Amino acid sequence: MNDKIRNIAIIAHVDHGKTTLVDQLLRQSGVFRSNEAVQDRVMDSNDLERERGITILSKNTAVNYKGYRINIVDTPGHADFGGEVERILKMVDGVLLLVDAFEGCMPQTRFVLRKALELGKVPVVVINKIDRPGARPYEVVDETLDLFLELGASDEQCDFPIVYASAKQGVSGFDPYKLESTMQPLFDTIINSVPAPGGEEEGPLQLLISTVDYDDYVGRIGVGRIERGIAVRNRTVAVCTEGGEPREAKLSRLYRFEGLKRVEVDSVGAGDIVAVAGIPGISIGETVCDPLNIEPLPFVHIDEPTVSMDFIVNTSPFAGREGKYVTSRNLRDRLFKEVETNVSMRVEETGSTDAFKVSGRGELHLSILIETMRRQDYEFAVSRPRVIMKRDEHGHLLEPIEELTVDVPSEYMGTVMEKLGTRRAVMNNMINDNEGSVRLVFDIPARGLMGYRSELLTDTRGNGVMSHIFKGYEPYTGEIAERTRGSLIASESGEANSYGIFNTQERGRMFCHPGDPIYEGQIVGECSRNEDITVNVCKKKHVTNMRASGSDESLRLTPPLEFSLEQCLEFIRDDELVEVTPKSIRMRKRLLTKDQRIKDFNRRQSQSAEEREEL
Repeated sequence: MNDKIRNIAIIAHVDHGKTTLVDQLLRQSGVFRSNEAVQDRVMDSNDLERERGITILSKNTAVNYKGYRINIVDTPGHADFGGEVERILKMVDGVLLLVDAFEGCMPQTRFVLRKALELGKVPVVVINKIDRPGARPYEVVDETLDLFLELGASDEQCDFPIVYASAKQGVSGFDPYKLESTMQPLFDTIINSVPAPGGEEEGPLQLLISTVDYDDYVGRIGVGRIERGIAVRNRTVAVCTEGGEPREAKLSRLYRFEGLKRVEVDSVGAGDIVAVAGIPGISIGETVCDPLNIEPLPFVHIDEPTVSMDFIVNTSPFAGREGKYVTSRNLRDRLFKEVETNVSMRVEETGSTDAFKVSGRGELHLSILIETMRRQDYEFAVSRPRVIMKRDEHGHLLEPIEELTVDVPSEYMGTVMEKLGTRRAVMNNMINDNEGSVRLVFDIPARGLMGYRSELLTDTRGNGVMSHIFKGYEPYTGEIAERTRGSLIASESGEANSYGIFNTQERGRMFCHPGDPIYEGQIVGECSRNEDITVNVCKKKHVTNMRASGSDESLRLTPPLEFSLEQCLEFIRDDELVEVTPKSIRMRKRLLTKDQRIKDFNRRQSQSAEEREEL
């Protein structure tokens, strides 16, 4: 019976300990053998997740405790992956809201909690990292209650149970200073506070698909909760959406989650979370029904994307050297396949067959897709990210506004406020923690955030920490100053050498090493002035018969800057692209030759002059 089932999602701000908590729940429920070697953050199975230390995709697991079956969904904490959180909330009845005992409620805490409260989910608050120096558990509880009241929670939701824990040490309790050596208090709270799922097993089948996975042997796998009835393997079902034509299929495979594995079963009743295979083209938001009783279920509303960029077929002289999939057809198929599982991303055709407009929640959301594709042997170029503007009913221009939280040592506060002021940020709050650190809260246009993270790290000597969350659309705030320095552009193709770099480095900061292959139009450095300069880093020293004492001494080269993918996206301007291949990331001009760039500049100048005359 489903009264022995509990379905919960673990939600929190990034790096508040969600995946570490799941590790402990798995360990202490007996999923692993006592002598089994288990890596940390075992749910972060993706290579990118392990490298970056963040959760990108929502994942399901299940544990058994005192005869109860607890289905757990681990969710991402970063704002750019909010769509992963939104779509899985339909599968669960309660949420574990993790709050850091030192940092307190952060921007993403507000976002995920608001979504959970709107859907009527039962909250359990876990004050995590109770062993952290400077922990202030009682203050954080008060902050959390204030957040519940601010978000309009009901009286029942505000009367939430509180568990104090250190997921890393595997301890929990109801008093922050008297913790038990196990997670039993948290397990008991889940069982006693989260309601059993509803749904009648006697009714016709109704299963809402919230996640799609893929298996090399059985193909696409749909994951969701059975809202009503019983799912039986090899039974014929109807697959439908609201307003769409139903289609018939057969449930060739039926799985339940047991720890980190999917276990094949013959039937599963209402209230449980299952995975089904055998349905061609199954996608998120579809309902699997009884063929004689077709009733599609409504799917949760997913917030719209706020940032877009162009994915373009690589046209550089090095195109096709390093990548396996390089054509427009390869690029198109891969992007539209991504949309099937990434519900908060959009892909649109453009006027050109070689370019596609891809929209997402933020720069990180799009850069993760780029990094994933290059690891799958795709080769392409991407444009600078740009925010998605809207117009209201009166025709006024609106732009996305983000709530930005910056934690910095107090001595850097003035610099941060000055820099953000030029980016049209408005400060809403300032909190001093009396330990030499200050928290600044701003409203800032999404345009103003682009390229700021690296600037913050430079201004604060690496001590600044920022996080942001989409707040809404507000009237356009005006122009924002862009990058104040130009680019150093290679004038010819060849191989960079020490002599050419040495004669160029006085003009700015270099991006290339001696021996790097270079092509005409590639960006090889940042100019020290606000203009683009064409340079020749492939120039070789002419050999003569004349020799002089000291003339052949070794050249002293300044170490070049090495940019990550995100830093490249932040650096480029509108007339520049980032070339992405499985082995390299290069920056280049859209128009590679100097003659093409001069002609394009003159054309744009004449167009703007004509527009001024018409006005």
